Amino acid sequence: MSGRPVLIFVGGFLGAGKTTLILRAARALAERGKRVAVITNDQDRSLVDTRVAEAQKVAAREVAGGCFCCRFSDLMEQAEGLREYEPDVIFAEPVGSCIDLSATILQPLKRFYEREYRLAPLTVLVDPAMLERAKRGEMDGDVEYLFGQQLAEADLICTTKRDLYPGARAAKVPVDFAVSGATGEGVDEWLAEVLSGRRMAGARLLEVDYGRYAEAEAALAWLNLEAAIRLAIAKSPALVCGPLCDRLEEELRGRGIFVAHLKIFDQCASGWLKVSLAGDGAPRPEGDLLAEAAEEHQLAINLRAIAEPEEMRELVLAALREVGGSLEIRHARAFRPAAPRPEHRFSATVASGPVTSG
Repeated sequence: MSGRPVLIFVGGFLGAGKTTLILRAARALAERGKRVAVITNDQDRSLVDTRVAEAQKVAAREVAGGCFCCRFSDLMEQAEGLREYEPDVIFAEPVGSCIDLSATILQPLKRFYEREYRLAPLTVLVDPAMLERAKRGEMDGDVEYLFGQQLAEADLICTTKRDLYPGARAAKVPVDFAVSGATGEGVDEWLAEVLSGRRMAGARLLEVDYGRYAEAEAALAWLNLEAAIRLAIAKSPALVCGPLCDRLEEELRGRGIFVAHLKIFDQCASGWLKVSLAGDGAPRPEGDLLAEAAEEHQLAINLRAIAEPEEMRELVLAALREVGGSLEIRHARAFRPAAPRPEHRFSATVASGPVTSG
């Protein structure tokens, strides 16, 4: 491969729209003749984001079982594995509850891998609804802590879902761009900036109390589930995902459970569909809404909420059983994240060369 691929880390709290923006940007770059790859990240396997990337024919690798900072070696192994695709750009999407990315990921990359990769400034995405909730004082304390820390270390901040919040700007938060991964608004401008070399990558370091950090992450329960369904009466992915999402939303909110993010991915022979729900927002579909009905479906569910893990697991399984047909659970794990233990943590920033991508 000629040259060094550009690594673009796109952070932000759960439900901010990271995957949607990354895949929209990947399409925009591909239209310019660029080769693009993606590395997703999660505390467990069976990740919806990886399936969506693969469904859109984007070269994707996954770091599972811990955040990038705790599995830095795995991150670099997956990046190296993507070299067979000769990518010009590799997007990396950290776990949505992670903070301290500059000290634990960006600085080690600049110190140890400057010859292999160019590093773009850290982008943090913000859902305008989260900003409004924070301004009204309605945000859970642990969520507010993680959210605030993510903003504090960003090299560049983007509000997302511009198609839903066209005038979104927030006092006291220096928003650089307003973008929409769904429509593509603002994406070219954002890409031009992150690839321009005008901003230093990892310019800010946080002072993090790792005890407080662990406590805040553990306030969220995680559920990752993978299942195969064989229906007696064929249904389209839309008729599987839509009612399932509605049922889960009704049950979760009826119990007063704050949903940080719910993602449902369904794939059958005729196509695929992803439905996502974040905070108080409405469900958002993505994929083949007009895919034809089929009997066999492959399903993945990722849910992050302030709840008891076992309660969340039983609630999801009960909703799945109502889909009908024969249900085979291939993976189902509900848990609280373990305390973060990064492989590296730098106390000072590391200088690096320009990122400019031709």
